[in-house]
Amino acid sequence: MKKFLTVIGLFAAVTAFGQAETTQALQKKYEDGFVLFFYKNTLRMLNQADNKEFDELVRNIEKLKFLMIEKKEGRLAPAEFLKIKTDYKAESYESVMNARYEGRNLEVFIRDKKGEKLRTVILVNDSTNLMVLDMIGTLDVTKAGSLFSMIDSSQEVTGRVKAFTKRKNGKDEKDEKEESDH
Repeated sequence: MKKFLTVIGLFAAVTAFGQAETTQALQKKYEDGFVLFFYKNTLRMLNQADNKEFDELVRNIEKLKFLMIEKKEGRLAPAEFLKIKTDYKAESYESVMNARYEGRNLEVFIRDKKGEKLRTVILVNDSTNLMVLDMIGTLDVTKAGSLFSMIDSSQEVTGRVKAFTKRKNGKDEKDEKEESDH
């Protein structure tokens, strides 16, 4: 029993410290945000088309947390977004790339501390949402948009995101069916 509790405790500690503190704070502050976790094998399962480029892209990612926060009712104003970026920098993340991709702003942060695994955070910001891809591991930063695009185009992920946004808008499948019947 003692060994079991020790293993559970170690697992909880590793899981708790797996992502950036800023990402954890965002998830806590915006409890209604949408969160998915992907592990190496889960990312590979997203690649249903056996795209070798995607396999190469996720090769060095051990764990990825996807957090989506809706910008509504004045949430995530530009000043708050700047503070989020400052908070990542305070955690020793360095901004290595800014880009626009499919109408969204992408910013890639990397933290490379001696004795730690490389960590990468990608902020995807548009007029309606802030998406955070917080990962243990890294990827070719010039292909950050490709990773986001692959996750965005995954039927399972998009289905969950759509269900989340419908739930937030007060609609569920039953409501939609009733609307379509009339």
